[in-house]
Amino acid sequence: MSKKVRVRVVADGAKGFFTRAREHARKLDKGEELAPAITISFENASDMVRVLSEQRIRLLKVARERPTAVSDLAIGLKRDTRAVSRDVDLLETFGLLQSHYENNPGHGKRRIVQSCAANYQLVANI
Repeated sequence: MSKKVRVRVVADGAKGFFTRAREHARKLDKGEELAPAITISFENASDMVRVLSEQRIRLLKVARERPTAVSDLAIGLKRDTRAVSRDVDLLETFGLLQSHYENNPGHGKRRIVQSCAANYQLVANI
């Protein structure tokens, strides 16, 4: 995934989803191109905050800088490696991060985490 892709996380539920879908359809009907973007929609702001906790947002910020090993992320964030790994798993399921394994000579393999976008836009209406 290219870092030029815009990632937008919204808490606008089904209504927002269908509004975006209609707008995209209108643009496509007119022959306009859609900018590459990923929109992750939550039903409400409470669900969004539950997934995007303060610690996970910090993780996104650090991972955005450069591909980094989970163990190095944990050290930099002053958190337990297993907790960071669980957070990476969760954020990866939402398409906010991606990871792969690479050889770590003399130590097996290590998991490298990288951001899916240069910027994340979080939008919640209450």
